[in-house]
Amino acid sequence: MEQGERTIDFHAVLLGLRIDTRGLEHPDTIGLSPLTLRVGRRGVAFAFRFGVVVFAGVPLADEHAVLEVLRPRVVEAVAVPERDRTTASLSGSDDKLDTAGAIFLKDDAPERLQIVANVLAKSLVLSQQETELAIAVDRIDQLAMELKRKGRGVRQARDLVRQIGDSLLTQHRMVGRVAVEDKPDILWDWPELERFYARLADEYELLERGKAVDRKLALVGDTIRTLLELVQDQRTVRLEWYIIILIAIEILLSLYEMFFRSH
Repeated sequence: MEQGERTIDFHAVLLGLRIDTRGLEHPDTIGLSPLTLRVGRRGVAFAFRFGVVVFAGVPLADEHAVLEVLRPRVVEAVAVPERDRTTASLSGSDDKLDTAGAIFLKDDAPERLQIVANVLAKSLVLSQQETELAIAVDRIDQLAMELKRKGRGVRQARDLVRQIGDSLLTQHRMVGRVAVEDKPDILWDWPELERFYARLADEYELLERGKAVDRKLALVGDTIRTLLELVQDQRTVRLEWYIIILIAIEILLSLYEMFFRSH
């Protein structure tokens, strides 16, 4: 088969919050950031520390073998791994995307495969966060509607604090680990691939989706904090009423005792 006719299948798997790749180097290691392993004759696996593994041209059986090695090193593994796929054709001429979004690579060099893997991995994390935030926004809508109907706090403070923690964890992951807006480090060594990366990132709308996630995170966080303040205010009001009632009881007892003694 001619090189121009060959295609490479990319398969991305989101395993969890983070993958500890330290100490996994072996003779098949191609690179360390991300951990890049040669699998079989032509396949390559990229293990990103933010929890995603991307396989390029790796048979399914070999994928399972790599995943079994990585799973013990996954932090906060997801119950059902998220997955995404794409295909690139080897054009033999240039790295590009056509008007339909099809990917063409000059060759199957690891640096070119890593560019596609990087974008696919970030897109997969964004998809997972978009799904989680959609669920969170639905919950917020239900809380707001219940608050409007009942006119008071609708959840325990503990639940609201937990939701705030989830939102902050998501934000930390997006900003600190995935770094959607940051270019991959490999572009420092291969600046000629920067234009191709930018075109690919634009095709997957990484920047726009990342900003949308940030806006939704801010909305969820602000709303939960407001609801938490309402719950805390209600507790403060109840506590003040308890104190007033206790004072009133003490006054009544004192008046009763004074009245009893006077008679």
